[in-house]
Amino acid sequence: MVVGIGNDLLHIERMVKTYERTGGRIAQRILGPEEYQVFLARKERNHKRGIAYLCTRFAAKEAFSKGIGLGMRFPMTWQSVQTLNDPSGKPFLRYSGALAQLMHERQWEALVTITDEVEMVSAVVIVTKRA
Repeated sequence: MVVGIGNDLLHIERMVKTYERTGGRIAQRILGPEEYQVFLARKERNHKRGIAYLCTRFAAKEAFSKGIGLGMRFPMTWQSVQTLNDPSGKPFLRYSGALAQLMHERQWEALVTITDEVEMVSAVVIVTKRA
C-alpha cells in the first residue's frame, strides 16, 4: 500500500551558491557519514560531479521528507536518512536513529530514484507499507 510520494527538483546553481557561501560546510550539514565520504571522493576526482552528488542527495532527502509526510521535522533530520548505492548502482535509503525506529514501527519502506542533468537534479520517493 502506498503511504506517500515525494518529489524534489533542484537547480544545481542554487546549491553551488550555498556551497560557496558556507565554505563547503553545507555538505557536512546535509550528508550522512557514508554519503559524505562518497562526496569527498567524487569531488576530488571532479568538482562538478561532487556537487551534483550533493545535490541529488539533498533532493532525495527533501523528497523523502515529503513522502513520509513530516517535512524536515523530528525524527526526520538531514543525516537520519542517507541515499546510498548498491553494487549495481541502484540507489537505496538507509535510516538511522529515531527515524529508523519510526520506519520500523510503521512498517514503512521507501523507494528512491534520482537523476541529474547539467543544470538540475530530481528525486522521487515512494513510501509503502509492508503487507
